[in-house]
Amino acid sequence: MCDCLVALPSATGGATLFAKNSDRPPREVQIVERVPARHDTTPIPVTHIEVAPSPLPTIECVISRPTWCWGAEHGVNAAGVAIGNEAIYTTLDPRSLPPALIGMDLVRLVLERAESAAAGVALIVDLLGRYGQGGPGHSPEDGGKAYFSSFMIADPTEAFVVETSGSEYAVEQVSDVRAISNRTTIPVFDTVHRHPRQPVERLVDPRWQASQQVLAAQPVTVESLAAHLRSHDSCAESGWSVCMHACDADGTLVEATTASMIAELPAGRPPRALMLTGWPCQQEYVEYALG
Repeated sequence: MCDCLVALPSATGGATLFAKNSDRPPREVQIVERVPARHDTTPIPVTHIEVAPSPLPTIECVISRPTWCWGAEHGVNAAGVAIGNEAIYTTLDPRSLPPALIGMDLVRLVLERAESAAAGVALIVDLLGRYGQGGPGHSPEDGGKAYFSSFMIADPTEAFVVETSGSEYAVEQVSDVRAISNRTTIPVFDTVHRHPRQPVERLVDPRWQASQQVLAAQPVTVESLAAHLRSHDSCAESGWSVCMHACDADGTLVEATTASMIAELPAGRPPRALMLTGWPCQQEYVEYALG
């Protein structure tokens, strides 16, 4: 589970703003790390497979990464590209597919290789065609759960949503503001691919609608996004809020926000990322500069 928002300069009066909460198994450890630029000459061992090295040097980035995998939940690179992914469920069963790329691998590969949001979209499409999507997106200790991903990708002037089901995908360009959550949201793709038994009305739509309301109150600011990512009033069932503390019938925590990011992407100046790990309602963001 996750929630992701973007506001372009027309909605902020300044820089593009990108925000995401990463909701994961509660005991999973997530770390923020800076990945320096490098020039790979041999295949890259991502979470489940290897991918060909980039023909160009990679781009410095700051990522938030679950320690068990290679990929990232979200991050920002020195070129001013921010990206995050969401687990989504479609009519295709992800458990039927062999190990391949997972959504978090695609997030990190975009950050390391894409100079713009549009280039990030093109890279995801290319990698899905070359390697496919498959394999667990949770560690074996957390059940090895598999899922497909949607993505929000932004830079100082543009943003896009990409939704996937296996190697199939749809792309939508953002015109002003946009929010995504744990469901298909591009209308045609949603009609064809949404899992018919996913309880989006109970567990997803209240969060998605709350994000849209925050984006509608313009100008969107870093402060308004931070308050939203720390909020608990966006749930139809206890704990399934934007700052997530979801429990089962026995009161055991089953899903929680374990990391959060707000990225400011100004034109002509280096980006900055505000990152934290843990519950946003109890932690403070730390600023990371790039470039």
